[in-house]
Amino acid sequence: MLNFIQNFRRDEDGAVTVDWVVLTAAIVGLGIAVMTSVGGATADMGDTISSTIGSQGIATY
Repeated sequence: MLNFIQNFRRDEDGAVTVDWVVLTAAIVGLGIAVMTSVGGATADMGDTISSTIGSQGIATY
């Protein structure tokens, strides 16, 4: 039993998993922050492009 406890204490697999979870959460948080700050401008730009393309005439010969 003492050998099992010593091996459990030296095992670092769980610590690596926690590191990956924290890193992934940070990346997702940054992605959400970027989409929040850029999302409105992107929608406005899309509307501008749509109206510009829609107002163009088509030349037929």
